[in-house]
Amino acid sequence: MSGIRTFFILLKKALKGENIDATQGKVDTVIFLLAVPMIAEMLMESIFALVDIIFVSMISVEAVAVVGLTESTLTIIYSLGFGLSMGATALVARRVGEKDPKGAAEAGMQAIYLGLGLATIISLIGMFYSKDILILMGATDSMVETGKGYIQWMLCGNFAILLLFLINGIFRGAGDAGIAMRSLMLANLINIILDPLFIFGIWIFPELGVKGAAVATTIGRSVGVLYQLYYLVNGKSMIVLKGKIWEIKTHIIAQLMKLAAGTAGQFIIASASWIFLMRIMSEFGENVLAGYTTAIRIVVFTILPAWGISNAAATLVGQNLGANLPERAEKSVWRTGYFNMLFMGFVMVLFFAIPEQLIHIITRDEAVVKEGVLCLRILCLGYIAYGYEMVLANAINGAGDSKTPTIVNFFGFWILQIPLAYFLSTVLDLKSTGVYMAVPISEACMAIAFVFIFKRGKWKTQVV
Repeated sequence: MSGIRTFFILLKKALKGENIDATQGKVDTVIFLLAVPMIAEMLMESIFALVDIIFVSMISVEAVAVVGLTESTLTIIYSLGFGLSMGATALVARRVGEKDPKGAAEAGMQAIYLGLGLATIISLIGMFYSKDILILMGATDSMVETGKGYIQWMLCGNFAILLLFLINGIFRGAGDAGIAMRSLMLANLINIILDPLFIFGIWIFPELGVKGAAVATTIGRSVGVLYQLYYLVNGKSMIVLKGKIWEIKTHIIAQLMKLAAGTAGQFIIASASWIFLMRIMSEFGENVLAGYTTAIRIVVFTILPAWGISNAAATLVGQNLGANLPERAEKSVWRTGYFNMLFMGFVMVLFFAIPEQLIHIITRDEAVVKEGVLCLRILCLGYIAYGYEMVLANAINGAGDSKTPTIVNFFGFWILQIPLAYFLSTVLDLKSTGVYMAVPISEACMAIAFVFIFKRGKWKTQVV
């Protein structure tokens, strides 16, 4: 009973979101306190896409396919957001470990400036080239007509996406994962309420169809960003943006760009791979594309919590290296990887046991369900390997070495996964099955590479 009581005490503390010093206390306890709010944060992030696809599926299969094409393009933005947030987490965590709160706040402020500049460029692209992007992705004329409003809103509203990722990365680096979790809870609540109102034109709201999902998501994320800024500006967090902290410091921006370029590059490489896979899938028909899109929503719903666990590794490594505790940093990573492997193994069993029931949550179209089930059962074969891979990659990023994971991702995704998917699906005529098979094969190879690299230990000597 005492063990159960301790668990719930720690759970309450983790969800409350108190600031965590990752350099002290039992490693497993610190991992738990950091990971729980980060898992909740990532669950909240995955709910955005899941809620959107549930309501959009009530319109038509074509609408679901459009969202799938758009979301595969938006993964570039998510990649930039993740990359910037990882760079911010690494720099902020290192300063926190060095007991330098002013330096941590300066790093956070410069990261926000960098995010705003990048978001402006993406908005301009979305404003003028939304339709061209859909056409490039293989959308038919009717799909372009259905989805042009959706993609334009999502691209022009990318400020909310990037800043939500980025500021949460700042909080995570400071050990303040609770604030990150609550900001996404608020954003999701608003999105869930507004989605049906804008999509179907309920009450005083206009009927916007697929575009309504983008409008609701943008408003929800924007409110989440305002919540984050309130805590940053009003001194409710370890990171406080006041006084000279607001000054632009080019040397810190340059340092962040160097870190973020590598981490963003990793995610862009992975995202571009998914775009290529989506482009291959578009050749196999609307139902196959919709089934793949539906399954990916469920995959994302399970993978993002695993990313939450792996994000804890980045904070643990950054703070412990800053405090000159490399052995504690290494132990923390192996333990985090073990917990993530257990989680992903559980999800793998779930995907094998009840895939139909999971797909039915989103759609009842039998052709779509059949394809979605096939996708889930094949993709989850690489889940245990992926569980360790993401932890080790994030740990190396958290140490400030973003170059090594970028190289691994390049070979794993572009040299192995994309050519293998094309060969299996087109040359061997396995169609969508071949695309799915390429994913766990490449993930397993990358996991092996990361284990070898991490054991070498060069990341311990990284200076940030």
